[in-house]
Amino acid sequence: MPDNEYDAIVVGSGISGGWAAKELTEKGLKVLMLERGRQHDHIKDYKTATKDPWEFEHRGRTTPEQKKKYPVVHRGWAAQEAVMDAWANEEDCPYTEVKPFTWWRSYRMGGRSILWGRQSYRWSDMDFEANAKDGIAIDWPIRYKDIAPWYDHVEKFAGISGSVEGLSHLPDGKFLPPFDLNFVEKDVAARIKEKYKGNRHMIIGRVANLTAPITGRTQCQFRSRCWEGCPFGGYFSTQSSTLPAAMATGKLTVRPFSIVTKIIYDKDTKKAKGVEVIDAETNQTYEYLSKIVFLNASALNSAWLLMNSATDVWPEGLGSSSGELGHNVMDHHYNLGATGTIEGYEDKYTYGRRPTGFYITRFANMNGDKRDYLRGFGYQGSASREGWSREVAELNIGADFKEALTEPGSWTIGATGFGEILPYHENKITLDKIKKDKWGLPVLSMDAELKENEIKMRKDIVSELIAMFEAAGAKNVNPWETYYSIGQGIHEMGTARMGKDPKTSVLNSNNQVWDAKNVFVTDGACMTSSACQNPSLTYMALTARAADFAVSELKKRNL
Repeated sequence: MPDNEYDAIVVGSGISGGWAAKELTEKGLKVLMLERGRQHDHIKDYKTATKDPWEFEHRGRTTPEQKKKYPVVHRGWAAQEAVMDAWANEEDCPYTEVKPFTWWRSYRMGGRSILWGRQSYRWSDMDFEANAKDGIAIDWPIRYKDIAPWYDHVEKFAGISGSVEGLSHLPDGKFLPPFDLNFVEKDVAARIKEKYKGNRHMIIGRVANLTAPITGRTQCQFRSRCWEGCPFGGYFSTQSSTLPAAMATGKLTVRPFSIVTKIIYDKDTKKAKGVEVIDAETNQTYEYLSKIVFLNASALNSAWLLMNSATDVWPEGLGSSSGELGHNVMDHHYNLGATGTIEGYEDKYTYGRRPTGFYITRFANMNGDKRDYLRGFGYQGSASREGWSREVAELNIGADFKEALTEPGSWTIGATGFGEILPYHENKITLDKIKKDKWGLPVLSMDAELKENEIKMRKDIVSELIAMFEAAGAKNVNPWETYYSIGQGIHEMGTARMGKDPKTSVLNSNNQVWDAKNVFVTDGACMTSSACQNPSLTYMALTARAADFAVSELKKRNL
C-alpha cells in the first residue's frame, strides 16, 4: 500500500475521533488520524498538572494580552492560566457572529477530551422518540435498543462511575462504583423525593472518572485538576484511553498539524476517495486516500468540512442534497440556577475533593407533567461548607475576624440547569464567503439563537430549583443568571443530522452520508435532537456502532 493510502482516515482526535481510531484499528484496518493542531502527549505534555498553585506566574489569572487575544474564551469560566494554551488561537482561527455565538475550540491532539466535564449519561427512548412525538423536525432513525449494546461497550472501556437507579428516562449502565453524595446532599435528596412523591431524583453525577483501576490507568486521585491532563489516567480522554489502545495495534498513523480542507469525491463511484490536507506549519498541500472516511472534527468543523467539499455535483457541499447541512444547530442552554444555605449541620464537615456533584434528573413534560413548552432540563450542582475564603479581607480586620475564619462557615447548596434546545432549521452555520482564516480558508458564520420555547423553559429552571431547595429546608434561596449564548454549553450538535429519508437528513441510521456512503459522521454533527443530558457518551456509542458497521460493509465489499 503506497505511503498516502490507508483503509480508513479519521478526521479529528477528540472524544469521538479517538474512539473511531481505536475501533477501526482493533478490527484490523490501517488507519490515518489527522489532527489540525499540535501533538499533545499523555503525561509528558501535561505541563502544569503537577505544579503547586504558587508556581503559576499569575496565580491562575489570565494576562491583559490574553484577554485581548482570546475574547471568546473570556466570555466565561474557560479563561484560566493553567489551560490558556489549550484553546484555539482566535486570531488565526476567527469566525463570524451573525448572532452571538460562543465557540470554545481546542486544536491539539485529544481536542476537548482533555478539557471536558466528564458527565456521562445515556439517552432513553423518551429522548429518541421526542421529535416524532412532538412533531418537531424529523424522527431519529434509531431507538434505545439500537444503541444500548454500544453504550455497554464504551462504558466498560472508558470507565464510568455511577449509581444504579432503575429510572426509565435515565437508563443505568455498566458502572464502576459511584462516588458519594455528602451528608447534606443525601438529606436534601431524601426530602426532595418525599416532597415530590418519588417523581424527582437527586443522584450522584455519573462521571468518566475511575473509582477502580482499569488496565493502564489508575483510579481518580481527587486532585480536581482534570482539564490540565491527568498523569494517572484517572479520567477518560483520548490520550489516556483510546489512543494507546489504537497505537498498540500497530495500525495507526497520527499526523498532527494537518488541516483537512476537503473530502475528495469521485463522481463515477459516488464515493469519497480520500481527503485533501494543508500542513498548518508549511502550508503545503497533500492528498491521502482511503476506503472510508470518519469525520470527527467536532460538530461545527465536521459540517464546515462537508460544506467546503463542494463540487459541481454538490455545489453547497458534500451531504447538502437535503438542504439540511449546516442547519439545526443545537446546544444546551445553562448559566442559571439558584443557591441557598442549609442549617443544622454545623457538626458536619467534608474533607478532600470530588470529581462530580449531584445530578437532578429531568422531570418536566413527563409522567403526566405538562408545561407550556416542549422537552425538559436537568440540574448539576453540589453542597459544600464555606471555608476561610468566604470573607473578603478588606471588609474587616483584627483578631476577632481572624478567629472567626478558623471555624468553618455555613453549608451552602447550589446548582445550574441544563436545558434542551430544539432543532430549529433556521439556527444554522454557513461559510463566510469574505472572511478567511490564517490559511486563506473560509470561516464559519454563526446564525443561531434561543427561541420562545427555551426562554419559557429558563424561567422554569430557576423557579423549580428554588421550590425544590426550599422544600428541602434551604434558607436564603436566591436565583442567579449570567451571560449565555448558543455554543457556551460546549455541546454543539445537529449540523449534519441523522434521519430516515435522504430528502430531510444528511446521514442515515448508520451515520453514513447519504451522498457518499463511505463517509461517516459520528461526532455532535450527527445529532437529530439534543435531549438535556450531556451528549459525549452518546457520541462514543454511535462512533463504536458506526465503526463496526463500516468494517462489516468493507468486508462485504459494499463500500
